[in-house]
Amino acid sequence: MSRERLALGFGLLGIALLGWGSYLGLFVAPPDRYMGDVQRIMYVHVPTAWLALVVFTLAFIYAVLFLVHRSWRWDALHEASLEIGVLFTGLLCIQGALWGKPTWGVYWAWDPRLTTVAVMLLSFTGILSLRHFLDDPLRRASWSAATTILASANVPVVYYSVRWWNSLHQLQSTPKTVNSSMVEPLRINAFGLLFLTIALIMARSWIAESRRRKAMAPPLAKESS
Repeated sequence: MSRERLALGFGLLGIALLGWGSYLGLFVAPPDRYMGDVQRIMYVHVPTAWLALVVFTLAFIYAVLFLVHRSWRWDALHEASLEIGVLFTGLLCIQGALWGKPTWGVYWAWDPRLTTVAVMLLSFTGILSLRHFLDDPLRRASWSAATTILASANVPVVYYSVRWWNSLHQLQSTPKTVNSSMVEPLRINAFGLLFLTIALIMARSWIAESRRRKAMAPPLAKESS
């Protein structure tokens, strides 16, 4: 199977699972005892948070692999993971604001979880900006990899912030603390977003590889093409 078909398969599977899980979350699962129907945003909000942290962890791994092996493949995957992670974190902040207004009374509070997420979004957005302003491919890859490693120190802080500090944000839920009818759509959406993430990273890394090859092609090769 070609890479393109594999990515397309992951993407379609992810979209199908997200549709199924969202239907269960919106129309089958019961409303929350305290928050009512507002709680239903959890079925997209929580998987988005999980995948944002997973993708930034992948970005850290790819950054280390590039610095160790100096392979452009790892740099392409690093760039793709950065972009997808920033996208998911931006969506996470929007979803959180929509959830926060009816539950906390405000769209944003300088809560430890929200603050560390904001720092994560700004730091990785800054790394993408750094990649944009550096023309030399090797310098761009090396500098962004080094700064990704530094910025990744905040990723576990985001996860544990609700346990380390007094926070408005609730603790991480587990199947033992969530109604069983709510667990199924949550898991389905998590796997759906995971498969969609795999497809997006594969597609975005190919774009990065193509741009890098074009930028590093000899002048004669550029003219002939």
